[in-house]
Amino acid sequence: MSNLLHAPDSATNTDCVSGLVEIRDVHKFYGEQEVLRGISLTVSPGEVVSLIGPSGSGKSTLLRTINHLEPIDAGEITVDGEYIGYRQKGAQLHELPEREVLRRRARVGIVFQNFNLFPHLTALENVAEGPTALKLLSRADALTRARDLLNSVGLGDKEHHYPRQLSGGQQQRVAIARALALDPDVMLFDEPTSALDPELVGEVLSVIRELAASGKTLIIVTHEISFAREISDRIALLSDGALVEIGPPGAVLDNPRHDRTRTFINSIL
Repeated sequence: MSNLLHAPDSATNTDCVSGLVEIRDVHKFYGEQEVLRGISLTVSPGEVVSLIGPSGSGKSTLLRTINHLEPIDAGEITVDGEYIGYRQKGAQLHELPEREVLRRRARVGIVFQNFNLFPHLTALENVAEGPTALKLLSRADALTRARDLLNSVGLGDKEHHYPRQLSGGQQQRVAIARALALDPDVMLFDEPTSALDPELVGEVLSVIRELAASGKTLIIVTHEISFAREISDRIALLSDGALVEIGPPGAVLDNPRHDRTRTFINSIL
């Protein structure tokens, strides 16, 4: 098992259209348990891919490896031909300093199921914090961009509210605006509606629909199968840490090729 000491020959930093995600033979262990088993997946710029599957199948772990929140044990993941957590020098991969990882990670926004907002900051401050901390924008420019983004998710009148003063749906929309503040090439969504009351789900899905229509690359872990059918270019089913099936929504959901896919679809529909 490779420990990423050497870069595979296929990894290059060639110019790519913004938003290309390439996952090649990725393995991930927690102790003795292998939670990702040789997953390979390419997501093209502007494509929307939904990850579905049983709980514990590795969907969220895979998502978090894309922006190096979870390091992998073997394989490679690049965004537009570049590693997030490593620098390639010849055939060697070298771990990057944390600050450089943070700067590269800015290209891949992530929205968590539990919002993860800073409770001591207002909605406006939450959205402006990333570009300011990474010195991508001046404080004044970051606040201006934050106001524009809050307006774009329908929360222009909530900029001075703290997270505790917002509904779950509003908090999640602030979290989406916060991820967008860094102008990422790729957006990751980890079950973005699972912590919401049913009546609040629609407002978050509406924002994600608009993002999909804008042409940004989206990778979404979701249990909202009807939403995945509507929004996705492709749906991928994971089971026991393996990528079992991937294809257009109609093919995967209505005419699955694999028994494990068929069993999962039957259990939720």
